[in-house]
Amino acid sequence: MGKFFKLAGLAVVIALAIALAVVAGDYGPWYFAWLVGTTMIVLIAAAGAVLFDTQEPNSNGKV
Repeated sequence: MGKFFKLAGLAVVIALAIALAVVAGDYGPWYFAWLVGTTMIVLIAAAGAVLFDTQEPNSNGKV
């Protein structure tokens, strides 16, 4: 029964992806690039914040 639910879930995801591709039409690549670019900007900003926070305690007040 578990395999059936996995297969049904995959079918729903595929159907949604096809419907989104039909609605997006020629703008699909632009939307994909926008989503990937936005995700990368957020991840890079978070990584920069983490690096800044780890450097601050090691500076001992030096600039």
